[in-house]
Amino acid sequence: VGLILIPLGMFLSRKKAADPDAPWPKIDLNNPKYRNAFMIFSIGSAIFLFASALGSYQAFHYTESVQFCGEICHEVMKPEYTAYQNSAHARVACVDCHVGSGADWYVRSKLSGLYQVYAVAANVYPRPIPTPVQNLRPARETCEECHWPQKFYSQKLRLERHFLNDEENTPWDIHLLMKIGSEHASRGLKEGIHWHINPDIKIEYIAADVQLQNIPWVRYTNLETGKTVVYQNEDEALDAEQIDNAEIHTMDCMDCHNRPSHSYKPPAFFVNEALAAGMMPAGLPEIKSLSMEICSEPFTATDSAQQYIEKTIKEFYAENYTEITEEQPELIEQAVQGLQRVYMQNIFPEMNVRWDAYPNNIGHLEFNGCFRCHNDLHTSDDGDVISKDCNLCHTIVAQGSPDDKMMADISSTIEFKHPSDIDEVWKEMLCTECHTGLNP
Repeated sequence: VGLILIPLGMFLSRKKAADPDAPWPKIDLNNPKYRNAFMIFSIGSAIFLFASALGSYQAFHYTESVQFCGEICHEVMKPEYTAYQNSAHARVACVDCHVGSGADWYVRSKLSGLYQVYAVAANVYPRPIPTPVQNLRPARETCEECHWPQKFYSQKLRLERHFLNDEENTPWDIHLLMKIGSEHASRGLKEGIHWHINPDIKIEYIAADVQLQNIPWVRYTNLETGKTVVYQNEDEALDAEQIDNAEIHTMDCMDCHNRPSHSYKPPAFFVNEALAAGMMPAGLPEIKSLSMEICSEPFTATDSAQQYIEKTIKEFYAENYTEITEEQPELIEQAVQGLQRVYMQNIFPEMNVRWDAYPNNIGHLEFNGCFRCHNDLHTSDDGDVISKDCNLCHTIVAQGSPDDKMMADISSTIEFKHPSDIDEVWKEMLCTECHTGLNP
């Protein structure tokens, strides 16, 4: 800009001169004075242009870096940045998912970022940051750069260890064979969970809320045969006018994997993980139930939560388990530090962020997830039903306490047994009616 202003200034100065026909200044390089000035100007301009180009290049890369996204707006992005660092995508740059390749989406992201800069500077940003993110680039243009459908795995064995809310923190294992694809990989996406994004079919839906948690209408289209089937929730059926005026979404990766890198785990989950990993002592009586009580308390600052965790745990064992307090204080200290650590990774009081701030559509325990459609309520005109049969997506190959575990052959399944004695009630209810993230 400075270099452009020099000739512009000369032009304006000449225009304002009393004699508009006055000759332009002559630069005589035979004159040492002019020659030295010209050399200084030329070399200085070249250095300036090179430094500007290099600086612009470095600035571009810095604004595309994980550090810029996660650390510049420290308080605002702390929950997202922390969750990202503990996710499976921790080595994937933020822009690879949020922007992707190409100049058009780069420009869009920078323009949308202008308001975000203002919101942070003026301290008017919402707490928590609302979701879903508007105008997000389609998942098939970002996610499928790595997770391309033709190379999805067939089935996967998932091993989970839970701890009950009893005095012994009784471990309860469940081993699930997840049908993420066909039984044989060669069949591709003709079966299994990822059938929903089979390129030969299209699943569309209408949501009754902005967070896409209530889905009363679903349409299946076979792109090869042209067959179309519409399913409606019999309790919330839409009429023709409502359907015409509604936004119809096409299902993609993000409809299930809506928190792929920014997942805030519920206390029942992150305490289970801490106990299973040895971060917290599973042999410390009642530590699971006590942790649930602590995490249910609301806080306005992380420091307050950390102090409360330490105070509550130490007081509880001093009052109820004096022998442990006197003879094994290291177990209590381990419990304090372990709970403080996992709490800080998942709950952020300053931003009002915790597990229930953002629905997670993977699974169906704390949020309806799969059961938004697979609930036995969505039926077609022909009486076809979107089933909530557990075995559609997974089979149970083992469950129970480590000392008394029911096992099934890898090619068969056993019926789910609830750790608590609730008889057959679990078959009629949705998991979310009891499991809030604090219940086990």
